[in-house]
Amino acid sequence: MSLHSKKVRALGLCSGGLDSILAGLILRRQGTEVEWVTFETPFFSSEKSRKASSNTGIPLIVKNITSVYLEMLKNPPCGYGNHMNPCMDCHALMFRLAGQIMQEKKFDFLFSGEVMGQRPMSQTRSSLRYVEKHSGFDGHILRPLSAQRLPVTIPEQEGLVSRELLPGMAGRSRKPQMALAKEFGITDYPAPGGGCLLTDKGYSDRLKDLFEHQKTYAENELHLLKYGRHFRLNPDTKIIVGRTQKDNEQIVKYHNPSEDVIIKMKKIPGPTIIMPHGHDKDMVALAASICVGYSKNPDNTVVDVSVTGPRGKEIIRTIGIPPDKVKHFLM
Repeated sequence: MSLHSKKVRALGLCSGGLDSILAGLILRRQGTEVEWVTFETPFFSSEKSRKASSNTGIPLIVKNITSVYLEMLKNPPCGYGNHMNPCMDCHALMFRLAGQIMQEKKFDFLFSGEVMGQRPMSQTRSSLRYVEKHSGFDGHILRPLSAQRLPVTIPEQEGLVSRELLPGMAGRSRKPQMALAKEFGITDYPAPGGGCLLTDKGYSDRLKDLFEHQKTYAENELHLLKYGRHFRLNPDTKIIVGRTQKDNEQIVKYHNPSEDVIIKMKKIPGPTIIMPHGHDKDMVALAASICVGYSKNPDNTVVDVSVTGPRGKEIIRTIGIPPDKVKHFLM
């Protein structure tokens, strides 16, 4: 039970993973009124958090933070991990945004499912400290799973939380969490990791290319980096060539009809190609030939390719360029 006569309210960062779930349940078991917040960008979704909320009954706030996230991502003070992942500055930003919600909605403190030492870069004692200092809410962030191994927080000092009832987990083993999950009757939870595209080399390389060649980018362009083969035809022109039916559908879903050009085979099965922001006739003609090269068209046959853009629709008659002849454009 809570040590306070008034209802204690806590707002937690939720990734939807087991650690997030356990942190919320541990506090709820003490009598704390728990809510979660999860943040969405094209790099990570709220899907796991929504499922965790549904399974536990812990209310969830979902916020899209793409614009503010991009500002941090272009120049993170702590730099990147192995790829384009700015883990420490990402966590600091999320706690800062969660702290603003905490103040608006009058929660007493923030919490997360972080476990000291579980991740060698972002969950060391010093990196947890960095995140707290740069969040703007120093002392107000409780990490229930590792509480016994970390400095006493303000909510513990004020008796809002009973420290002796909190665990002291540390290190990379998942066994303590799995044992606690069993205790709570939690059986349905996702495997750890894998939720952030910024840790993926392929996605990160495409994102770097976008940052290098454009000053501004719409949210749909960040989604498009997930699909197809990406070719840089010249400094001003990129195309994305669908690999699968799903790629083709997503390319159409995320294209901007007022700016982008869509290229497709007229009568033969083949990829959908998007040319973001369009370009000159020579580049469109090259993209049309690449489209034919990746289609089921017999070699050296002239075929119709449909080109749809802001200026309307036209048909280009062309032969294909084989994929091995354009691989130097491939990112």
